[in-house]
Amino acid sequence: MQKPSRIRSKKLEIAQLAEGAAKARVLAVDDDERNLLAIQEVVAPIAEVVAVQSGEEALRCLLKQDFAVILLDVLMPGLDGYETAALIRQRGQSKRTPLIFLTAINKEDAHMLRGYDAGAVDYVFKPFDPVMLRSKVAVFVELHEKTLEIQRKAIAEQALLAKALQAEKEKLEAERSLRNAEERQEAILGSLPVCFHARAAQPPFAARFVTKGVERLTGFPPERLTSDPRFGLSRVHPDDLPRVREALLSAKTTGSYTCEFRWQCADGKYRIFLDQGILSKSADGRRPEILGTLLDVTERRELEDQLLQSQRLDAIGKLTGGLAHDFNNLLAAILSGLGLLERHAPLDEQARQVVDLTRRSAKQGAELVTRMLAFSRRQNLRPAAVRLAALGDTMNGLVAPVLGGLIRFEWKVDNSVWPAHVDVGQLELALMNLVFNARDAMPSGGTITVNAQNRTIETASDDLTPGAYVVVTVRDTGAGIPQDILAKVVEPFFTTKPVGKGTGLGLSTVYGFMKQSGGSLRIDSAVGRGTAMELWLPRSIEQPASDVVEPDVERVDAGKELPSILLIDDSNVLRQLTAQSLRQRGFAVTCAAGGVEALAIIERAPHDCDVIVTDFAMPLVSGVEVIRFARNLRSAWPAVIITGYADADAIADRPSDVPLLNKPFREKDLIESILRANANVGPKAIKIGYATIGACFNFGPVTCLVQVETANYELPIPFSGGR
Repeated sequence: MQKPSRIRSKKLEIAQLAEGAAKARVLAVDDDERNLLAIQEVVAPIAEVVAVQSGEEALRCLLKQDFAVILLDVLMPGLDGYETAALIRQRGQSKRTPLIFLTAINKEDAHMLRGYDAGAVDYVFKPFDPVMLRSKVAVFVELHEKTLEIQRKAIAEQALLAKALQAEKEKLEAERSLRNAEERQEAILGSLPVCFHARAAQPPFAARFVTKGVERLTGFPPERLTSDPRFGLSRVHPDDLPRVREALLSAKTTGSYTCEFRWQCADGKYRIFLDQGILSKSADGRRPEILGTLLDVTERRELEDQLLQSQRLDAIGKLTGGLAHDFNNLLAAILSGLGLLERHAPLDEQARQVVDLTRRSAKQGAELVTRMLAFSRRQNLRPAAVRLAALGDTMNGLVAPVLGGLIRFEWKVDNSVWPAHVDVGQLELALMNLVFNARDAMPSGGTITVNAQNRTIETASDDLTPGAYVVVTVRDTGAGIPQDILAKVVEPFFTTKPVGKGTGLGLSTVYGFMKQSGGSLRIDSAVGRGTAMELWLPRSIEQPASDVVEPDVERVDAGKELPSILLIDDSNVLRQLTAQSLRQRGFAVTCAAGGVEALAIIERAPHDCDVIVTDFAMPLVSGVEVIRFARNLRSAWPAVIITGYADADAIADRPSDVPLLNKPFREKDLIESILRANANVGPKAIKIGYATIGACFNFGPVTCLVQVETANYELPIPFSGGR
């Protein structure tokens, strides 16, 4: 009798094959019956046409059936074509179905851009040419049929693969049964990194036979195990012993067993062994015995633990980076809203305290997001050549007041140490985190020492590439870190401190900062002897520059005209609050809800806005791509990028003269960035000739190509979809 899951699987395969053999379907949506009849006449020879007269009916059809292509009228009562297309794209079942818009009047570029933005792959203008319509539909019908054919072939291949796997399984079982006849061939067994053994099937499971390979694994000769019936189990770790006994006893009922345990070797150290075997029932009347293999898997388990640790940290890093983007947008909106509230509404003392507390909480949230970005390696660093000896006075001033009288702080870094290539501000924060952790590890007092040395690595290791490094070591004389939790201390939110005494983000942010800086964090600790935290920093090939005081941004006179702004952000709330704040300061602001809308505004009126203020990560078209397109129309167009987070490589790809402002930002910083960008641009370039903008979307993985044509040149600008 077949299992229910296997029956359901067969039914699903049959249904898929039947569906693939049926004629492809085309969904035609038009409120005019005459148009639907015309479409049916044209398309019926190549596909089955399902005709409906409204967007609502179309959505209901999409819940029940799949279609090769959708012909969608733009103007309809109720849901129009754009709204229907947007709803279709929101549904997982239909979001990849090709859309062809049918229109009689909306032939302007703006309407076509809106259609392409809604997900259309093509436009057909009424009255349509039958041959053209049939040709366009036939392309997608053929693509749909090819897809179904591939699915049918995949099902068939899966069936063949299942048979092959079953045959392979049967082959492995046959090979396993053959090994029993070769177990005691000493010449073969001695060359394998595995120990073969035979033991009694009754407690204490005395060893009757052990191959010579056991001495390489454990340090004990075979005679040591076979001479004492209780010796084998006596060396098993006490925590693993009950599980081993249970596995061996189960062999009498199941016929086999598998167990993994720690075993104390001759050198006193525990190693991890995988023990597998079967119950052998002798035909000559002898007592049954257990035949098995013993494999040392210590290194394998250590590598697996390292891999799992790395994967866990990477997954947490990606998660925190994504959350930070959304949190920064929310915090920026909160802080902007509080500023607007203070300027518009008279506040009494109690209300002002509430606003101040809310602002303080938002800023604390921003600091938490910064730590999350540091761990996920997505914070924006400004590395430069730094002479570490010069940080002594700063660090003494920062940490001395909070260490207390029982702890002594010693800074032992001199000018013989190479300059390091690192963000000095983040380095100071990392050192403070390490010093405060060392302080908490010495409640009864002690010494914290910071020293540095030059190191060169010739061969690559797990965490560092070959090169020259400066190693800064923060050493304490505290309690030390147990080895079983040493690998966990860099995980975010892991802490051994009591509840309310720590966030668990200190070492994780240091770890993320070091990895993003091209270095590493190494920890050497022993319980009762203290801990040494090593920061491996890349050596700088440049010499540290003298401190330069950056001049203040040019102040705008009361009568001076402020630059006009094109504000681009896909966050509606933040965009509205930022625009309102800028308008209150006297700026003229034009808003765009994304990169595609901004391209249309820029192409239509390239001289209406003086400065572009754009979000970095937006769907379809990013902020950097918007700026590049704009500067093909007007060279050196002033621009400012605002971002919740972005990978360092992506941010570095922006034009060098475009300032970067992190969310949440202060209104003062935004205005200063705008004025600085506008002040750094000379006379505005004049574009000669004409410009047109077009878009082409390829069905499948979304690809957008915007092309700018002038009288003298043609420049393609590619855009990649997603954030």
